[in-house]
Amino acid sequence: MGSKRRILGIDPGSRLTGFGVLDFEGDRPVYVASGTIKSPDGTFPDRLKKIFESVSNVVDQYRPDVVVIESVFMARNAGSALKLGHARSAALCATFAFDVEVFEYAPREIKQAVVGTGAASKEQVQHMVVSLLKLDGVPAADAADALAAAICHAHQRKLQSQLGNDSRIANLR
Repeated sequence: MGSKRRILGIDPGSRLTGFGVLDFEGDRPVYVASGTIKSPDGTFPDRLKKIFESVSNVVDQYRPDVVVIESVFMARNAGSALKLGHARSAALCATFAFDVEVFEYAPREIKQAVVGTGAASKEQVQHMVVSLLKLDGVPAADAADALAAAICHAHQRKLQSQLGNDSRIANLR
């Protein structure tokens, strides 16, 4: 990764969707922005619309080169997993109008890359994100997860370029 790349990480959720924007010049991450999109009370389609519009605005404002989104994990409750899948799809579809590459990583993969264990807690992810990015404050848990997704992708790209093979990276485009 010789040139500067901007990565937008997204941690989708039907109530809270985290986002994090990092610039990478080589291996060095530079914090740009992060936040949480709060879906309104009301109908589920209204919440999905809010996610779609908000992610679209974030992509338009920050113009990332790459979008990284957390993949759906198997929840115990099928209804919850389905809602998460819809929220993820709304966020993902919001990126399609822009010329960006889209990648996905499993939550355990992201935690492994940032904390060193796939079973890390949200607090451990927050702590490592603050440490790695040298942040003054602690981002909300969902924003920290999104920043962790961006860090994970940068690490994976570095590893793949060292191995000379991008075939293991899950590219959605």
